[in-house]
Amino acid sequence: MPTSKRIAIIDIGSNSCRLVVYRDSSRAPLTLFNEKVMCGLGRGITATGRLNPEGRRSAIANLGRFRALTTAMNVCETLIYATAAVRDAEDGASFVSEAERVMGLPVQVIPGTEEARLSALGVLSAIPEADGIVGDLGGGSLELIDVAGGKLGERISLPIGPLRLMDAAENSVRRGAGMIKRALQDVPWISNLNGRNFYAVGGAWRTLARMMMEQRHYPLHIIHHYAIPAATAASFFQRIHRMDRDTIRRRPDVSRRRADTLPWAAMVYEQLFAVASPANIIFSAAGLREGALFDRLLPGVRLQDPLMASCETLVGDSRFALSHTELLRFVAPLLPGEDADSRRLTEAACRLSDIAWTEHPDYRVALAYRRVLQAQLTGIDHPGRAFLATAIAMRYGASRDALPDNVPTQLLTPAQLRIASAVGVALRLGYLLSGGAPGVLDHVSLTVDGTLLTLTLPTDGSVVLGDAVHRRLEALGKILDVTTQIVPEAGVVPAK
Repeated sequence: MPTSKRIAIIDIGSNSCRLVVYRDSSRAPLTLFNEKVMCGLGRGITATGRLNPEGRRSAIANLGRFRALTTAMNVCETLIYATAAVRDAEDGASFVSEAERVMGLPVQVIPGTEEARLSALGVLSAIPEADGIVGDLGGGSLELIDVAGGKLGERISLPIGPLRLMDAAENSVRRGAGMIKRALQDVPWISNLNGRNFYAVGGAWRTLARMMMEQRHYPLHIIHHYAIPAATAASFFQRIHRMDRDTIRRRPDVSRRRADTLPWAAMVYEQLFAVASPANIIFSAAGLREGALFDRLLPGVRLQDPLMASCETLVGDSRFALSHTELLRFVAPLLPGEDADSRRLTEAACRLSDIAWTEHPDYRVALAYRRVLQAQLTGIDHPGRAFLATAIAMRYGASRDALPDNVPTQLLTPAQLRIASAVGVALRLGYLLSGGAPGVLDHVSLTVDGTLLTLTLPTDGSVVLGDAVHRRLEALGKILDVTTQIVPEAGVVPAK
């Protein structure tokens, strides 16, 4: 019997079948394995009412492979979901029976509104502050659901996925646009999107996001939480839906089958933008699968901050017993006012502050920076990643003017970059003062009063000064543009 906590989810969609294996079903589970097969189950379903025969054979064959993989990977539990193509096809039930024989497990054919609910939960699991409408575009349908304040609102499933549109419109762009427009006009609450965010879920939209990032020379190649003005996206998508199919197929990062559906996926967003006026489009890598895991969590676990949970998952064992709470108390006085976002990111930096201790010292800065910038973190946007990467690089001795790349300068304001740098240098100072031992920083403090930064040491002489302490305090003062002093047992000593 399997003894691991690994959990797998298989998503049988209209266009693809995907297996994702997670390390566990915690608040921020790490992805261990991810495989997608473009089966095309829903191709031709509008004309025939049945699943595509070639797609069906491919899906069944790959389900057999998925079963072998989950067995070999010692997966504890496997959940299987089927969506639009299987629930709408005349032979959907027979496919489910065959799939269950192959897998030896039940296949859940979920209604469109349940698909919308799980997709929205997936977005909320990764972006708890989401406020707008989630749109999950699969091959056969578009699921829309309103989210705000961590709650789910109105929801609907529309039969306007790219595969279905291609068939129903007989490849007529004009006819397809009309079908999308009519479907959206039947959603009275679509106006709720005006001035709010649109959260895009689904493989086709992720591919479009990747193309847009490349075209705009975006510095960070992470699709999750990529955010741009909605009008900018609409303009780009318009160009894609008018682009010659052969041009799209020649792109090395787009498969042939995906290339055929991309213009239709772009058209769906273009028509959505025409009937509503979202402020931004935010792409989410978290959707139905992550929502299914989130749905199973206890209410108290759901309320955990996903960023803090993913930091703890990422760090693993540490060489020091110094807690992140001690570090946060030490660093917090440097934060401006009541900036909740900076404080949250600083707490995350404290949790990640010794993430690279096993790396060779000569490479520690670059490796720590890259690991944090590109990690499987959730509950964080791209500027937040740049903040954390900067802070951790500085904690390991990087210079603010010599970071491994220019991502922070492109994604952060000068004020944000200064705070991130100060947090990193303060963490470095904290480790120097304490040696990573718990309890020491409880008797040491940093305070900023106008243009003066003061390091106060305990009066019992338990923390001894040295040149390194003076240098790091001076470096911190330079970043904050203040003078520095140390208040030790015998009185005020100006920093060298």
